[in-house]
Amino acid sequence: MFQTFAAPSDAAAVPDRVKRLRALLAEEGLQAVLLPRGDEHQGEYVAPCSERLRWLTGFSGSAGMVAVTRRHAGLFVDGRYTVQVRSECGSSGLFDFPGMARVALAGWLKDKLKSGDVVGFDPWLHTASEIAWLDALLKDAGIALKPTRRNLVDRIWGKDRPLPPDGPVVPHPMKYAGRSAENKIASLQKTLKDAGQDAVVLTSPDSICWLFNIRGHDVAHNPVVLAFAIVPANGKAELFVAPEKLSRESRAHLESSAKISPPGALKDRIAALRKAGRRVRVDYDRAAFWFVRALGKSAVRGGDPCVAPKAIKNATEIKGARVAHVRDGAAVVRFLAWLDRAVAGGDAVDEIAAVRALEDQRAGSQALKEISFDTISGSGPNGAIVHYRVTEASNRILKRGELFLLDSGAQYLEGTTDITRTIAIGEPPAEARERFTLVLKGHIAIATARFPKGTRGIDLDAFARRALWEHGLDYDHGTGHGVGSYLSVHEGPQSISRAGMAVIEPGMIISNEPGYYKEGAYGIRIENLVLVTEPERPKGGDRDVMGFETLTLVPIDRRLIAKELLTPDETRWIDTYHARVLATIGPEVDAPTLRWLEAATKPL
Repeated sequence: MFQTFAAPSDAAAVPDRVKRLRALLAEEGLQAVLLPRGDEHQGEYVAPCSERLRWLTGFSGSAGMVAVTRRHAGLFVDGRYTVQVRSECGSSGLFDFPGMARVALAGWLKDKLKSGDVVGFDPWLHTASEIAWLDALLKDAGIALKPTRRNLVDRIWGKDRPLPPDGPVVPHPMKYAGRSAENKIASLQKTLKDAGQDAVVLTSPDSICWLFNIRGHDVAHNPVVLAFAIVPANGKAELFVAPEKLSRESRAHLESSAKISPPGALKDRIAALRKAGRRVRVDYDRAAFWFVRALGKSAVRGGDPCVAPKAIKNATEIKGARVAHVRDGAAVVRFLAWLDRAVAGGDAVDEIAAVRALEDQRAGSQALKEISFDTISGSGPNGAIVHYRVTEASNRILKRGELFLLDSGAQYLEGTTDITRTIAIGEPPAEARERFTLVLKGHIAIATARFPKGTRGIDLDAFARRALWEHGLDYDHGTGHGVGSYLSVHEGPQSISRAGMAVIEPGMIISNEPGYYKEGAYGIRIENLVLVTEPERPKGGDRDVMGFETLTLVPIDRRLIAKELLTPDETRWIDTYHARVLATIGPEVDAPTLRWLEAATKPL
């Protein structure tokens, strides 16, 4: 199993850990300290040694921050985690839950602190932009920010803290990458020369893995290598990676495009760039504050130059994505057929059993490298927890008359998948059918959208919400995120959301996942991955427009669709989609599964 079901943390130990942290505040002359979820690479998914927020607070979500003062503590999360954080951390009485850090952190600190107070932070765990933003907001209250010499939580964690990961570096073959590392580096160097910059510091593992055509095993579910890189405008790139991660094969793969150095050499190399007065590009929104401070006047603000070309998939990656989705669709369809048979036969299927059965189906392809995130397997009220992770303590049987939300994905060499299906267990409640159909209308609105060049995710987000808004309903997460090519399941810069300012480009892969959540009752989400198509001019039009090709090929539960709420065009979309699923996936499954699939894809 790639997924485990142990409780996320030892909740009973949290009060003592917070108490010990407060003792360190006094010792360091600080009135507060910040601790974000990310690691030294600002990653959403982190290695066990970087799970500091979970260890200190018990919160297991993938995004958040805690601020601990000598008397108070605030846990800041976004709308995905408002239910989860109270469930995991509310009983201790230690934490306030003020909202999102970007909105509420400065105000909360001003309320708890006074002029002259000092807030500590680890310069490796916060971006340069984040620290500049917070410093500007706190300065008028006389509150100062101070980088700490060593992470205070690491001092408390001590010898029990897991060792850094040492997974092997693996070359990613051209037959999957579609473009050589030398070609990518040459394009990046041209970007630097055109901008008059001497070098760029790369800190995001997925950017580094994309650039050098390597993959790794340092972070669960994400095939990345934890490393840093410096690419000069002229000459050979330098990759800072633990030597024990390199085999003879991976060294041979890298030596044509990069000088390999141990991580300990990074600080000296940064100091040398500063001393030489080089203009060094740093992504202030992605790189740790430490780099900007260490480079001083040599630091030049600029985006990570790998982000845009990584997001726009080449022809080989697009072909691979289609292959991966057919394979994955067959596995999910086999699982859904099994689940329906089990429920109809009266078997007591619980959330963990469902996760295991689905992973078994994916593993049966012999091509599964990993799952792309911990499967969200939420029965009944657990489905209303947007990023619910089932544990042995929370495990719940799928009950008749309830909904079951299953959000899962897989990592194949050809590509990364991410799919959510909401499933009726027995006869669904009428209200749930109505709200499922409203979510479906939003899903179809995105799937069928046509839009001109220059369109951003924020411009499309309302398409998915309109039907819900008309009934006074909504959801508190984005509608879509970018997806990597056998890389991170969450990839920028593209998104469909209220914050989606990046322009949508042909070749990008994005999720289409509107939802609705009724706390204590059920959750609904329908998610397919879509590929942005090349611009075309509609007959009679005077502008080229793009659209989406749906990659995910799995039936949407017909039992939850209130057909009377759909327009004829929406009904036609469902029937056409289901016909495509049957035609593509049917030949990939066994006879009993095919019979189930034929019934699941019947025209409405």
